Amino acid sequence: MDTMERVTARPYPVRVSGRRDPELSRWLWLVKWAAALPHFVILAFLWLAFVVLTAVAGVAILLTGRYPAAIFDFNVGVLRWTWRVQHYSYGALGTDRYPPFTLADVPDYPARLEIDRPERLSRGLVLVKWWLLAIPHYVIVALFVGGFGPLFDGDGSFPWIFTGLVGVLVLAAGVVLLFTGRYPEPLYDLAVGMDRWALRVAAYAGLMTDAYPPFRLDTGGADPGTVEVDTPAPSIAPEAAATGTGWTARRVTSVVAGAVLALTGSGLAAAGGAMLWADRTQRTDGLLMTPHRHYDTSSYALVSEEIDLPDLDLGRFGPDSLLGTVRVEVPTSAAQPVFVGIARTDDVETFLNGVAHARISDLSRDAAPVLVPGDRVPADPASAGIWVASTAGSPPQALTWDSEGGDWSVVLMPPDGNAGFGLTVRAGAEVPALPWLAGGALGLGGVLLIGGLVLMVVPVTRAAHRV
Repeated sequence: MDTMERVTARPYPVRVSGRRDPELSRWLWLVKWAAALPHFVILAFLWLAFVVLTAVAGVAILLTGRYPAAIFDFNVGVLRWTWRVQHYSYGALGTDRYPPFTLADVPDYPARLEIDRPERLSRGLVLVKWWLLAIPHYVIVALFVGGFGPLFDGDGSFPWIFTGLVGVLVLAAGVVLLFTGRYPEPLYDLAVGMDRWALRVAAYAGLMTDAYPPFRLDTGGADPGTVEVDTPAPSIAPEAAATGTGWTARRVTSVVAGAVLALTGSGLAAAGGAMLWADRTQRTDGLLMTPHRHYDTSSYALVSEEIDLPDLDLGRFGPDSLLGTVRVEVPTSAAQPVFVGIARTDDVETFLNGVAHARISDLSRDAAPVLVPGDRVPADPASAGIWVASTAGSPPQALTWDSEGGDWSVVLMPPDGNAGFGLTVRAGAEVPALPWLAGGALGLGGVLLIGGLVLMVVPVTRAAHRV
């Protein structure tokens, strides 16, 4: 039975060190983003593999209490490579020496990272430490190194990026270096301390240690970090020398390619499963329908987003197999008569040219219509002669159309030409090709997933024999 003891001078198992070059180029930091671009591209794929392999390691820890040695060495290598690139570029600007393209430890490089490989890990902690327990650290790391996320507006979302304190410090150091030729040492020490904190958290969230990261900013290039922990004395073993790992360039490439294929296959399989579920459980009278949406507008008409169907003769795989029968419904909640029509988009634009109308971007979600201004009163829609299908009168109204190739728009408006109205509407389509699309996505996703797993398992197994 293991006895617990208080360890007061044991180094934290994640050690991050840096050494600032005594002489740094005044201007090189201005173009390091371009010089480091090959590293950024490779690291994007390495981190993809890191995430996938961490999930695999999590399952192994849950079942055996051990982190597979070959995966541990690979993930340590990714963190080590990341730190070298950060130290060279805008995580510290600590060296002008170009980072090597390797997962292995390079003892004479100015930036090093070491992680003690634990003999055993808690099976219970693996379920919570990477998200629940690490949340306080995630907040701090976001403040230190920045991040990115979605910014929402009326039409959708797009990514935005915010810099952290490290970016501000390094920019200030770069400006001072440019004009004076000197790098202020306090700025370097503080930036490295924040980078160290972030890398400790990355290793903890990557399940590589059970030792909780200390809430302490250890500044400076040399890692002074120690932490008091209650732990069985023999629980942590030194990491194997990185140069002795079996991770050749070919095996790393295989793992990265396998991770990409596995994630792509998982996404396709999930999409196929979702389509199959919708096909089997979400149909109304054989059609997939959107929820009811209510719209109020001060204009003369509501116009749907463009429905673009390939205008090709593809037999059973033609445009009618994509949507099949289309139905637009206006239930009894509408307080006045309504005209509903489907026509080619060019004809609709001509009919509503100069007429104030509102465009609906997506019936499947809540989004305010976009008003298109105009000063002309529309003609009677029933007499326009452009509609391939139409209906008019007091609600409830339902328009049915057998789809065909082309660009189409749905128009809803009062038949008397008055401006300002409100109505509730929903739309749907038969989508007869959905089962085939679901089966194809599931099949292709399964093949890619299995192929990706093979590409990952083989090099991990072979690398394990070298550990």
